[in-house]
Amino acid sequence: MVELLLLAPEGCVEQVSDALIDELDALSVSMEDADADSVDERALFGEPGMPAPRAGWRRSTVRALFENEAVAVEAATLLVAQEWARQVQVQSIAPLQDQDWVRLTQSQFASVPITPTFWVVPSWHEAPAAATKVIRLDPGLAFGTGTHPTTRMCLHWIALHAARNVAGGSRVLDYGCGSGILAIGAALFGAADIDAVDIDPSAIESTRGNAQHNQVALNAGLPDMAVGTYSLVLANILAAPLKLLAPILCARVAHGGDLVLAGILERQADELRSAFAPWINLSVTDTEEGWILMTGQRDVAVPVS
Repeated sequence: MVELLLLAPEGCVEQVSDALIDELDALSVSMEDADADSVDERALFGEPGMPAPRAGWRRSTVRALFENEAVAVEAATLLVAQEWARQVQVQSIAPLQDQDWVRLTQSQFASVPITPTFWVVPSWHEAPAAATKVIRLDPGLAFGTGTHPTTRMCLHWIALHAARNVAGGSRVLDYGCGSGILAIGAALFGAADIDAVDIDPSAIESTRGNAQHNQVALNAGLPDMAVGTYSLVLANILAAPLKLLAPILCARVAHGGDLVLAGILERQADELRSAFAPWINLSVTDTEEGWILMTGQRDVAVPVS
């Protein structure tokens, strides 16, 4: 394996990446801020739901992997010969030391404590001795591995309120289930009638596989599978879709039931309160790293479509 290292200005970095992958046989391409960790470093990505402030960094380091040196040299030669790429600089072409890439990737994902006795543990780790409840979950295509603050806050809420809201066969709806981690968490705390829904077929498949791996029973499918009302409705999405879904989500919450929402930034709290106010009064019940958990209880039943 050989790495080609390039320095590209903002105006052509996307074209460089496309050319390397589509025309020059690169096995993979990654980009990073060439000025990272210097006084010239600048943030590129905006907050969730907000557009990026710029299309790219002022200068990007582009790393492309090739099968061998000959292919890498040819790719670099052809690339810098293009008129549009005249400002692209070749930094190096060097072989990469053989590594166990699977082991390297796995090392980046550690076990995640939700409470002292409730953990999310990748399959290649041993569960901590103190863990009495464990979700076995590996990184995959669907969102939700327990590492993000929004997921942790939802799972922590489930653990703290299990006796009243989850155990005893309560109906639970995980709306926008992703990996199914919240539905699985509810099952571990005693929920026996769980629907996990998502608009993404890969998320549905991921949820089913993860549920089987954790030996819990749940129903996974498209959103129209959710019917009737639930004693607990969980939705860890983002603020914009949550606002649009407000009437749908609230209609699924049974009288006296709870709604738990995540994927919300601190500055978005008032927007969410206003969107859900006709049905449920929301309050901020947890916060972590700029993200908040908003919850509310249904006091008055509304018609369910």
